Amino acid sequence: MMQTYDLQANGLRELNAALHAQANDTNQTSWEIVNPRGSHAVAVGLDAPIEVSVKGSTGYYTAGMNKQATVHVHGSAGPGVAENMMSGTVVVEGDASQYAGATGHGGLLVIKGNASSRCGISMKGINIVVHGNVGHMSAFMAQSGNLVVCGDAGDALGDSIYEARLFVRGSVKSLGADCIEKEMRPEHIEILRDLLDRAGSDAKPEEFKRYGSARQLYNFKIDNAY
Repeated sequence: MMQTYDLQANGLRELNAALHAQANDTNQTSWEIVNPRGSHAVAVGLDAPIEVSVKGSTGYYTAGMNKQATVHVHGSAGPGVAENMMSGTVVVEGDASQYAGATGHGGLLVIKGNASSRCGISMKGINIVVHGNVGHMSAFMAQSGNLVVCGDAGDALGDSIYEARLFVRGSVKSLGADCIEKEMRPEHIEILRDLLDRAGSDAKPEEFKRYGSARQLYNFKIDNAY
């Protein structure tokens, strides 16, 4: 049965406490949050296989540290949506502000609109699919996982990247330090096809280019010393 929670009337602390109280055997598996009105830290720290639908836009750190849950924002999200996400799924129907999916370890983040700067910064295993564009410094120091951009990417994409895979269908304004275009092999096509399907995108994997680490920053080189 759907649980409806009026955030304006009942408050954020009570909402998150109720969501945190859901154990793996709960029968309150479906939640609808109304009147979010840009509130910060909505549905953070969840750790149960529940579904949370937010009817409106949210502020900072929506669905941060998510584990197991599916959180669907029917609006836009402020900075740090799905920050440090561990598992589960977070979907933003609108746009996302800066550092979406930062430091995420797992799970899937889908942004149906555009993402601002530093999308996927220091990502550590999360999968991020952006239907629109991403801003500058996206995937900065990205360690593992996949960032899929169906639109364009801004300056310094993948700066100081480790072993994450970046797929961009549109143009890239510039690549960051140690980030290069790489061969798109059959296994990458399959990874991308699966992510696009899961994210509800009709983009074709063959339309994308892959970017990753040139692996020139891993070791100290005396020529780089001043």
